[in-house]
Amino acid sequence: MKTITLFIALFIFCSISFAQEDVKGSKDHPLFNRMPGYRIIKYDEVDFNVYKDFKIENGKKVNVEGYYYYLNYGLIKGEEESSGPKILRNYMNAVTKAGGTLLYEEGCCNIYLQLKKENRITWIRVKSYGDGRKYQLWIIEEAEMEQDIVVDANSMMSDINSQGRVALYGVYFDFNKTEVKPESDPSLKEIAKLLSDNPSLNLFVVGHTDNTGDYKYNMKLSQDRAEAVVKALVSKYNVDSKRLTSAGVGPLAPFTTNDTEEGKAKNRRVELIKLN
Repeated sequence: MKTITLFIALFIFCSISFAQEDVKGSKDHPLFNRMPGYRIIKYDEVDFNVYKDFKIENGKKVNVEGYYYYLNYGLIKGEEESSGPKILRNYMNAVTKAGGTLLYEEGCCNIYLQLKKENRITWIRVKSYGDGRKYQLWIIEEAEMEQDIVVDANSMMSDINSQGRVALYGVYFDFNKTEVKPESDPSLKEIAKLLSDNPSLNLFVVGHTDNTGDYKYNMKLSQDRAEAVVKALVSKYNVDSKRLTSAGVGPLAPFTTNDTEEGKAKNRRVELIKLN
């Protein structure tokens, strides 16, 4: 009987101890240590994901893409909880001291932050609860999805001949920016080759966005991005500027539905359209 009682007591102790550990495979994000007395009860890490409706100035919603972390912290039994506002202030102070900014504060227990450091933009959301027994942390390290396949000049010409246009997904921009990123060079090189191989071909370079955000802003963003592509082709690849005309149509010509994240990703593109 004593042996059984000892076994039960030992089993209960081990179960309690195990329950106080972090969920298997989880870890703190390198930017932050956790609040004292808490453990990770849920964890997710994805090399590319879209966080939908991240709130920025005045509560405006944007979609953020990149390396994604989700951490849910719960209070360890017997530890003293922190208040919800105290948890938020700790994270906000850590980010602002590192040079980051508070983008939006929603009520007492939900903040949206941004940190620009070492050529990387990190988006952070912290949500706590009034009693402080748990809090959630979302971190998105902004990045474009790596494009493994680059459309070559021959494929571009084939689509232009058959459809009058070709959609490109290998031209990259940072979030809400208009500068063409260096990762776009393989695609730009193929566009230049397309024009070199076809001396009579002139093109519209058309920027497209999804339907997220303000309409006028997206129209201007798409126009500015198209102009940036033309500028890159002319300055880096010696393309004759007279053969290229930039245009931006924002969300007005979607490739597919904007009702899914996959659809929105396809709608954010640059197209080459035969001009003559």
